[in-house]
Amino acid sequence: MSTNAQYSDVDYKLGMSSSILLTSEDGDKLSARDNVVFETGYAQDEVIHVWPDKVKQTLLGIGSSFTESSAFVLAHLDVSARTQVMENIYGAGGANFSLARTPIGACDFSVEGRYSYDDVADDKALDAFSIDADKDGFSNNLYTGIKDQSFDLLPMIKQALEIKQSQEDQDLRILASAWTAPAWMKDIEDWYVRGTPENNHAGTGGELKSEYIETYAHYLVKYLDAYAQEGVRIWGLTPVNEPMGNNGQWESMNFSAESENDFVKNHLGPSLHASGHEQVKILVFDHNRDELEHWADTIFADPETASYVYGAAIHWYESTFKVSEELLELVHQKYPEFSIIHSEGCIDDLGKDAPDGILDPARFKEADWFANDSFWWNDNATDWAYTATWPGVIAEDHPIYAPVHRYARNIIESFNHWVTGWIDWNIVLDRHGGPNHVGNFCGAPIMIDTDSGEVYYTPIFHVLAQLSRTIRPNDKALQTDCRFSGLDGVIYSSASIGEDKLLSVQVLNTSKQAVHYHLQIGVQNTPVCIAANSLQTVQVQL
Repeated sequence: MSTNAQYSDVDYKLGMSSSILLTSEDGDKLSARDNVVFETGYAQDEVIHVWPDKVKQTLLGIGSSFTESSAFVLAHLDVSARTQVMENIYGAGGANFSLARTPIGACDFSVEGRYSYDDVADDKALDAFSIDADKDGFSNNLYTGIKDQSFDLLPMIKQALEIKQSQEDQDLRILASAWTAPAWMKDIEDWYVRGTPENNHAGTGGELKSEYIETYAHYLVKYLDAYAQEGVRIWGLTPVNEPMGNNGQWESMNFSAESENDFVKNHLGPSLHASGHEQVKILVFDHNRDELEHWADTIFADPETASYVYGAAIHWYESTFKVSEELLELVHQKYPEFSIIHSEGCIDDLGKDAPDGILDPARFKEADWFANDSFWWNDNATDWAYTATWPGVIAEDHPIYAPVHRYARNIIESFNHWVTGWIDWNIVLDRHGGPNHVGNFCGAPIMIDTDSGEVYYTPIFHVLAQLSRTIRPNDKALQTDCRFSGLDGVIYSSASIGEDKLLSVQVLNTSKQAVHYHLQIGVQNTPVCIAANSLQTVQVQL
């Protein structure tokens, strides 16, 4: 008899075929732990219940992003050291990421910024279009310590694809996003106009001039063509990153939900089909989750636009701890045929001083996060909104947080609530959290001292690697329920199953104590202990 009247259990013969991986504050990094043995029966207390017969969305997996800043940092390593880092990111024996994102033109994580692939004003025919900026390397005499002047964004992407193509599991879906159109296409005729406290932060990225809306669609098609000629097939595309704006802090361009709907329906969608790129997935929005419903109601509900659209991309910056589970559920229930992908998240504003004596600002020095795992496992990080000086910011949504918890909790809860793929931001940055041409320093899974060549794989990398290696493309999310007494907000869990019937259960313990629980799968269960402050993966062959 089932313990939940909503579902029925199946008697799976689980036996001895299980394995456990652990990444923890105590120093475990994808460490193997003793297997567990299942027995028939129902556990009553402290239970994680997985329902293998309740299959949900198909997953695309886990990934990170290519940026010019990442390529620049990697160019400071000799070829063998760089290759080892890339193998650890994309190789079958490493994180084996299956998703990636890359900017179209300049973004804040460009070394100098303020460029596009066609900066010739009024070039409506795009005759000057060129992606040379992505492949011409870093030969400027101002750059010191570069070991490989030919390495750049496009060579980084190509090396990742070469690694993937050398293994059986070749999946690497690349999502491309422009931060802005060329400046001459926009009404401000500049990359961005920064806001200031004096004018209530009223900065802007500008909007497309009406005469260049169609030109911008052709610009994106030219990008797809140019990358295809280099042997790089782009899987998905968003019309622009963060269309609601970033207050003009760096390269940006504004759309409303209504104007993006018009752009996709009347320009980008038809242009992709006319140019033979109809297989490229269009994901709309590409901004913070809290506004997702309005954009979905505007775009998904328009049948003409919907015929071109694969889904929506979301970011996590509206809160350091919320995952907006109810909103994700609502949007999925309203529009179940559309995919939701988390396209960007990072430890933003790395090193931001905490005000009012809450934390000693002296703690926020690079030595505290570089080669110091404790920083990443504990409540040390603040974000862009911590001081709540921006209009409309709710300070309570941005408390100090533990970076590992933010990542693992967000991924687990996102997959529990219909998100199909999860992409981190820069995969590699220097020890300061850059380079970033506007000083927006952020954490990355891998941070490298460009002077010494020391490579630091942060706990975030090991957490992402564990999740990526055990949540693979085409796996299915499963219904998972947690029942713990007095541990609300401490234990988080999700589950998925592969085509080979390998079931993976992800468990995050955010507390400083080990927690004992029972894992219930079908009509069988087993006692399990998860270490303090850790991510545990239990895999069971059905």
